[in-house]
Amino acid sequence: MRNLLLFLQRYTHILLFIVLEIVSLSLLFNYGKMQRSVFFSTTNSFIATIDRLSYDVTSFMSLRDVNKRLERENTKLKLQNEALKASIADSLQTLSPTAMRVYESLVSFPQIEAKVTSNEQRADRLNHLVINKGSDDGVKSGMGVIGGGGVIGIVAEAGANYSLVIPVTNKRSAISCRIRGTNWFGYLVWEGGSKLIAYMDEVPRYAEAKRGMAIETSGYSDIFPPGIFVGNILSAENAPDGQSLRLTIHLGTDFSNLRNVSVVKNTFRSQIDTLRNHAAFNEGLLDK
Repeated sequence: MRNLLLFLQRYTHILLFIVLEIVSLSLLFNYGKMQRSVFFSTTNSFIATIDRLSYDVTSFMSLRDVNKRLERENTKLKLQNEALKASIADSLQTLSPTAMRVYESLVSFPQIEAKVTSNEQRADRLNHLVINKGSDDGVKSGMGVIGGGGVIGIVAEAGANYSLVIPVTNKRSAISCRIRGTNWFGYLVWEGGSKLIAYMDEVPRYAEAKRGMAIETSGYSDIFPPGIFVGNILSAENAPDGQSLRLTIHLGTDFSNLRNVSVVKNTFRSQIDTLRNHAAFNEGLLDK
């Protein structure tokens, strides 16, 4: 108690000065409108500055936790990516040689998945399919259609939501094909009867065509990429013209039981059409 009294006695003037300052400032800010406005404005600015500094410090201190969380997420994504790569590699290893060829052929060709909603078999052999994807889905006339067994046909007309497909089992169908592993080409046609049997015409007589050899798309058109499986050779005979071979082909697709198909989009078709238009224009100039 004695020390407190000594402290108050020693600093009486200073303490009195502080008290008087507090009282003066209180009277000034309470009864002076301008001073009170300046005080509150300064106080609010000071408090806002303190809050901002506090937020910045808190945010900075939390960056360590954020970085750790991001590192964990990044590691998790890397592990998932590696697992996905391994899964794809395992899947490719289990594919048959035919499926591998189809996969490799279609890597750079986007596909539109569709379902067959109608599979009409006509007596006049002008069979056709209807699929549940149309122009609103990106399907256009002239696009190729494939399935699990290989080539199915070509889109003839595309409506907004449905499209008409001319299958291989249509007497007007003619698809450029080749004997796999060779440069022997011909055209695949269907003449009625079994939907598993078609013929490959205009194959050179000197071509090596043996039973069991695979037939695939040639890639000579802008409809199908090369290497899409069509079927296997059953037999080879001389064509009626005596200048070529006619191959009997067992088709890889069961056209009596179609459900899921894919429409192949050729991303290079616009470039090919442009070149063709230029060629036709140049030929017109030469004719003149």
